[in-house]
Amino acid sequence: MENNKPYLSISPTEAKTFQTKALTENFLLKTIFIPNQITTFYTTYDRFLVGGAAPVNESLVLKPIDELRADFFLERRELGIINVGDLGVVTVDGVAYELEHEEALYVGRGPKEVVFSNKNGSTPLFYFNSTPAHAAYPTEKISSERAQYVELGDDKNANKRRIKKLIVQEIIPTCQLQMGLTMLYEGNVWNTMPAHTHLRRMEVYFYYNLQGDNAVSHFMGEPQETRHIWMHNHQAVISPPWSIHSGCGTSNYTFIWGMAGENLDYGDMDGVKVKELM
Repeated sequence: MENNKPYLSISPTEAKTFQTKALTENFLLKTIFIPNQITTFYTTYDRFLVGGAAPVNESLVLKPIDELRADFFLERRELGIINVGDLGVVTVDGVAYELEHEEALYVGRGPKEVVFSNKNGSTPLFYFNSTPAHAAYPTEKISSERAQYVELGDDKNANKRRIKKLIVQEIIPTCQLQMGLTMLYEGNVWNTMPAHTHLRRMEVYFYYNLQGDNAVSHFMGEPQETRHIWMHNHQAVISPPWSIHSGCGTSNYTFIWGMAGENLDYGDMDGVKVKELM
């Protein structure tokens, strides 16, 4: 496993002084997938943890990192996994779950062993989020058929998109973790606009399906003190509770959103009108 430096919480007062290097060092998670490795990024925003597993020719065991001070990874945590590659297998305490592309697995607190594997030479890419858990809920697979879908936006405003809710309270019980993905249709480039904040929850965006040299300019910061970070394929960005989170790409793309915090209300947000952004 490759454990990156902890990402410490940054205040809005501090963030508004950051230039490009400081922004990327404190909010951008550059390399999520490394062949035959598990990567982890620990943050002090609600103790949210981000990671990726890319099993190529060996299975990968999820082990506790130093920051957890735990005997096993899920001793005090829950885990959400979404496969953004080919068919793969996640084995939880000896029980195997096959995940197709863009299917999810929720693993509650307590299981002692989580193993990521491919199947017959496939190339799965397991993106995962993890948060502290106060209770133990059952491990459950969320297939594409079980997911909830919402259509938003339109071609006229270049933001026609489909939201695929996977790990949300309407589908399964969790302590605080929520995950899903948003897919922009061809010819559409804007996500989450008009923007919003939610002081009761933090969020992480993971961008993928960016083909070739295309990229996304991710906007963050207080509504009247916005900044941007250029995002490339298979990179993630931290969005503190006080920050907006929106992006515009040089092509269409998909992103996974993961949230944790005070509540499980997907609609809990404080909207910001476009004309109010600065």
